[in-house]
Amino acid sequence: MTKNLKTFLLCFFCTGLFFAQKPTVERDQGAITIETIAEDLEHPWALAFLPDDRLLITERAGTLRVMDTANNVSAPIQGAPEVFAKGQGGMLDVALDPDFEQNNYIYLTFAEMGADSTATTALGRGVFQNDRLENFEVIFRMEPAIQGDKHFGGRIVFTDDGHILLTLAERFQFDPAQDNTNHMGTIVRINKDGTVPNDNPFVNDSNARDEIWSFGHRNIESAAIDPNTGNLWVAEMGPMGGDEFNLVQEGKNYGWPVVSWGRNYDGSQIPDHDTRPEFEDAVIVWTPTISPSGMIFYDGEMYPEWQDHAIIGGLTSSGIVVVKITGEQAEEIERVPVAERVRDVAQARDGSIFLVTDHEKGKVLRLNKME
Repeated sequence: MTKNLKTFLLCFFCTGLFFAQKPTVERDQGAITIETIAEDLEHPWALAFLPDDRLLITERAGTLRVMDTANNVSAPIQGAPEVFAKGQGGMLDVALDPDFEQNNYIYLTFAEMGADSTATTALGRGVFQNDRLENFEVIFRMEPAIQGDKHFGGRIVFTDDGHILLTLAERFQFDPAQDNTNHMGTIVRINKDGTVPNDNPFVNDSNARDEIWSFGHRNIESAAIDPNTGNLWVAEMGPMGGDEFNLVQEGKNYGWPVVSWGRNYDGSQIPDHDTRPEFEDAVIVWTPTISPSGMIFYDGEMYPEWQDHAIIGGLTSSGIVVVKITGEQAEEIERVPVAERVRDVAQARDGSIFLVTDHEKGKVLRLNKME
C-alpha cells in the first residue's frame, strides 16, 4: 500500500469528526473542552508566552499584541516593523530569545516590501520593554526579493547550541528551490545576531548561499526540535495532496519541485519521491492535505498521553494533529477537531494547549482536558 493511499484511508475515516463540532470533543483518554478566550483578531499568525504568562500574538495585517492573564488583548505594540500585508504576506512568527529574561529580545518574521513592488521574508529582533519593542533591527533577509504574495515560510526555531533555524519557502516559484544561489525553498541556519556559523554545510561552496542548512522545500510553516534527540522536524505544505512530515538533516535535498507525493494544481503529475532515491523522502505523507501550520513538542502534565509528541496545527484539517516520534520514525496517532483553521499552537504553563485561528476575525482558543 502506498504512502498516499494509507494516509487517504486514515483521513477518510476521520473526516466525520469535522462535521459535528461541539465545544467538547469526546475521546477515550478524556474529553477536551474548546474555549474561546479572545476573538476579532485579524488573521492571527503566531503565539508566544512571556515569562509572566501573558501571550504575544501576531496578526498578519502587521500588528503585535499582548493578551494578559485576564484574556484582555492590548492595542498594537509600538516599535514593530512595517510589513508587506498582501495575500499570504504580513506579520508572521514571534519567538522569545532563549535568554529573554536576561536580554529581553523578541524575534519576528515578516513579509518585507522590497523595491519595485517586490517582497521577501525578513527576520528581525528588538528589545521588549515596557510593552514596547525598542531598537528593532532586521538581521536576515531572504534573497532575492521578488514579486508575488504567496509562500513566505517564516517559522523561527532556536537550537540548544545557540543558533536559529529559519524556515523559508520557494515563493510559489518552483524551480528556485533546487538552486542554492538563492534562499528560496530552504531552511537557513544563522547565529542569533544574523551572522553565519562557520560550520554551515555550504559555507565553502561558491555556488550556494552560506546560510543554507537544507533545501528542496516548498513552504514550511511548522517546525520544532525534538528535545529527546535534538532532531529538527518540519511539517511541509505540499501542492494538491502530499503534505510532508520531514526529518531535516544538514545539507540534504528534499526534492521539491522535482518530486512530490502530491500533484500540480493543474492536475498534472509530479514524480513520486520513491522514483528518485537521491532526494530525502518524507516520514509521513498526508493526502488529503492537513495544510500544517504551527508545531510544538508537548511536555505538559495535562495530557500525559501526548508527552514528547509533536502537536501540529492544521488549516484545511481544521484542528490539531498529534504525531508520535520514536528516534527517526513517526506516526500520526490522533486528531482533535476544532472546526477552525488552526494557524499556530502553543503550550501554557498548566499544560493546556492554546491555538490561533486563521480567519478575518480570528480567535485564540484554549484546549483543556476534562477529568
